Amino acid sequence: MKRVTGIGGIFFQASDPETLGAWYRTHLGIDVQAWGAAAFSNLGGDGQPANGATIWSLAPAQGNPYAPGTSPFMINYRVDDLDALLQALRAEGCQVLGAAEESDYGKFGWVLDPEGNKVELWQPPPGQ
Repeated sequence: MKRVTGIGGIFFQASDPETLGAWYRTHLGIDVQAWGAAAFSNLGGDGQPANGATIWSLAPAQGNPYAPGTSPFMINYRVDDLDALLQALRAEGCQVLGAAEESDYGKFGWVLDPEGNKVELWQPPPGQ
């Protein structure tokens, strides 16, 4: 079974997401949208655009959107078969958080790594 096939997104907290987003837009050319994130198109092995994107997203520092993780960031990894991977992680003694969730954006599951980082696993919907 394949496990991680790519990065679906990088999410991190900022004390002032709007100002930080403007800095990234101005100085690094990241197309930060009004919703606080940017999407980078995927390329296939031939260098041509492929389905899907990698999301880069800022979140307000208030609260802890990545709880029970202890870091101010979360990485979302793309996977092919979320249910099989979560089952394997449980069998390997990993701390899988709750049940998988499904939405129009695909299926999501979470696990904590040994250092307390919340890791999001994402199985895109068919065609992405």
